[in-house]
Amino acid sequence: MSRYVIGRTGQALVVLWAAFTVSFILLQALPGDAILIKFLNPELGLGPEQIADIRASYAADAPLWSQYLHTIGNFLTGHFGYSVQAGVPVSALLLANLPPTLWLATFGFLLAVTLAISISFVSVLLPLPWLRAFFQSIPSLFISTPVFWLGILLIQVFSFQLKLIPVINPGPWEVLILPVLTLAVPISAPLAQVLMRNIDRVLTEPFVAVARAKGASHGWVVWKHVAKNAVLPTLTIGGILFGELLAGAVVTEAVFGLNGIGSLTQHAVSSQDIAVLQALVVFSAAAFVLINLTVDLLYPIFDPRLRDQKGVAA
Repeated sequence: MSRYVIGRTGQALVVLWAAFTVSFILLQALPGDAILIKFLNPELGLGPEQIADIRASYAADAPLWSQYLHTIGNFLTGHFGYSVQAGVPVSALLLANLPPTLWLATFGFLLAVTLAISISFVSVLLPLPWLRAFFQSIPSLFISTPVFWLGILLIQVFSFQLKLIPVINPGPWEVLILPVLTLAVPISAPLAQVLMRNIDRVLTEPFVAVARAKGASHGWVVWKHVAKNAVLPTLTIGGILFGELLAGAVVTEAVFGLNGIGSLTQHAVSSQDIAVLQALVVFSAAAFVLINLTVDLLYPIFDPRLRDQKGVAA
């Protein structure tokens, strides 16, 4: 197990380094210059020498290898540089914009998991075939629903028609209700699809036939024997989806006017703020890597067979 943990951790660090390196090269290759975009404004009245001093303070004219080593060294010490457009440390921007995205992603993912589990197991337990077919078709409907359209529809129904959730000056929890629902609906679809396929697969396993031969009811077999084995493979796609949510739900945050990681990404792209974009890429990669590493380490805990295999391999 110790060798397995060290190996997976090493792979995660390599992925982070690769994400940083590739993003650094691609961002440096982008046309345009964020410093010139901001400081060449005639209203500022800056001369060539002053702009040159500003570029020197950002090390914009240093060789690429020097910028790379300087940037990666700063990242390793937790210093992500300064935003050219905002004029503040990038870490301050991340800390200010992370909480809304974190709350939105967490509650959206929990609601998506609840919807996926409910749809999947109800589609198996219902006695009527047409009802089972209806619930099995719900994920296809959810995944094909445009996020921006769903968000606008929820605002129209719950805010303007029913007047249940105010659009202007909502409370700290009211502001999350509609965005969480908007985010959860499409995310629940792939979870439900994977879970239903796993349930169908596990129902064909020999131990299920043995349980039924002993007189166990269909519901008992599903909850007692099928549930754990079907849910376990869904952890992988769940980790990927949660990492995607943490990386920033750009469309959802734009529809509801939330200042999160998604809106920060949008502003950084439009202004070509390289330092912010670099930090966002590394943050997104770190979110994916840490969540998937956690899922990989949890697999042997939930499945004793994998734990035995890792123990033998170690």
